[in-house]
Amino acid sequence: MNFMFIKSETKTPGGLLARPVFSSIYKSRQFRSNSPYANYTSPIEAILCLDSYQIMFSQILCGLCQNREVVRVGSAFASGFIRAMRFLEDHWSLLCNDIRTGTINDKVTDPSVREAVMKILKPDSELADFIEAVCSKDSWKGIITRLWPNTKYVNGIMTGSMSQYIPTLDYYSNSLPIVSAMYASSECFFGLYRYRVGDVLRVAGYKNNALQFNFICRENVILSIDSDKTNKIELQNAVKNGENNLMPFNARVTEYMSYADTATIPGHYVLFWELSVNTSAPVPPSVFEDCCLTIEESLNSVYRLGRASNKFIGPLKIRIVKTVKLMHYNAHTHTRKSLKQRREEGKS
Repeated sequence: MNFMFIKSETKTPGGLLARPVFSSIYKSRQFRSNSPYANYTSPIEAILCLDSYQIMFSQILCGLCQNREVVRVGSAFASGFIRAMRFLEDHWSLLCNDIRTGTINDKVTDPSVREAVMKILKPDSELADFIEAVCSKDSWKGIITRLWPNTKYVNGIMTGSMSQYIPTLDYYSNSLPIVSAMYASSECFFGLYRYRVGDVLRVAGYKNNALQFNFICRENVILSIDSDKTNKIELQNAVKNGENNLMPFNARVTEYMSYADTATIPGHYVLFWELSVNTSAPVPPSVFEDCCLTIEESLNSVYRLGRASNKFIGPLKIRIVKTVKLMHYNAHTHTRKSLKQRREEGKS
């Protein structure tokens, strides 16, 4: 059961098609014809649909219908698998209803998806009762091994920025082994050639003559939710563009920091701003909303696609922090005072 998603395509100024590598793989003739790729719970129609709700609902539904046959679960990236589990948490009752009745949710409107799913979906009240009993429990710890009991491991890219999702994966999978079958970096698969790709690796050992390594991070990347990679310079320029919205109010950003909040699904960027403001001309909340939009529009195309088209990234948030006044103390003064006190104490 591998959750697979295609993303929106764009064209270069010269007219060439540009799209993520997994979109190219899933749309390729080889993917459809190669037998190992055909051994998935999801039909190709459920993979190639562009609507995020229909993709997720139909793929999870097919995975549940074949729950006893599943021996491996995963997604290309850890973030995609976590999204699927959170979707299951929110929609398990609808999925149970479809399995019990042998019908498909009306929100799945793509005719090709409905037709493909109906070839797998059959009324099964016993399976629906089993899923309902598992999902209605208070704790979702180990939900993967409970719903798909023959699962041996979780497959996907879990290194670099994806490592932030490992604790959540361990919770859902009851700490099943996490495996990546890809010998690759951000730009390419590894072969006999060397590339300067900008990934930071730690060599961990050898498997025969092949290096074993751990991904540490993408060079200079400070923010990442999914396949987006935002570096320090890019964020700095985006913040500068967003700050321009404050100029009419004689306000400016004096300090800022950022982090990727993955506690919610989808995750999102958070910026903390410390401002220098004119108290006689307060900045309206709508201006900070404009700042958020300007910053998002200034970030790279991968971020913008994930944010607007694919909905894999949530809205950027700006949080205004209060300026802290630091108290400065003179250590020499305190030392002299302390010595004077000691002398007085000595006299007494």
